[in-house]
Amino acid sequence: MLQSINLQEKLLRVRNKKLKKVDVLAWVQKIFIEVDERYNSTEERLKRVDNITLNQFNINKTDTDAIFHIDQIKKICIDYRLRFLDAKYFKSDYPSEVIIKIHQLEKEHNTKLHGFKIVAPSVLFKLKKADDPMLFVPMSNDYYYLVHKWGNDMHPLRKFKYWVIRNVGNFGISLFVTSLLLTLATHSFFFREHTSIAYFFLLFVFYLKGALGLSLFYGISSGKNFSEYAWRSKYDKIC
Repeated sequence: MLQSINLQEKLLRVRNKKLKKVDVLAWVQKIFIEVDERYNSTEERLKRVDNITLNQFNINKTDTDAIFHIDQIKKICIDYRLRFLDAKYFKSDYPSEVIIKIHQLEKEHNTKLHGFKIVAPSVLFKLKKADDPMLFVPMSNDYYYLVHKWGNDMHPLRKFKYWVIRNVGNFGISLFVTSLLLTLATHSFFFREHTSIAYFFLLFVFYLKGALGLSLFYGISSGKNFSEYAWRSKYDKIC
């Protein structure tokens, strides 16, 4: 009766014909050393800034959902108060899946990737956390290729949380509305039966100046800046 074939045993026999038993451990060790060296080499590329601003991709193997223009990245960064910086400034650890994805892309496109960029909250460029970072590499004409996204998903209210400091316009609207609401809520308390449009306007101006002064004092003392100006800044004091 014919016995079934164990493919793993067959494969081992083929391999062992070329390898002496005494060389097997050395061969396995060499494989792991090569893997570690390649892994460390990729991590080193992530930690340095390259002057290379163009990576060559095979157009037939590119994922169209991974290609983004700098203006689209800028909008996301401003809306959600994120940074878009060189990967060397990233303080968090890279999971193994990121390195594997880089190696897969390099093999598919027969290239070596350079110029890595990270989109992430500013805190990830100062502390080790995992909060939805995205790794990009540059293409041509201000386009970037998304290599991998990992970590936790962004909180759905983050966009609204930072709406006020998205730009100068939003900040001005917020001060105006806040001052108006405070005036409506308190003008009768201050002026009682003597209230008038003139008194209402004076109280509104008082609140507006106070809110503006406190906001500027806090912003300057803490080094904060509007998202539209801070999204590509590597400095902590304008985060």
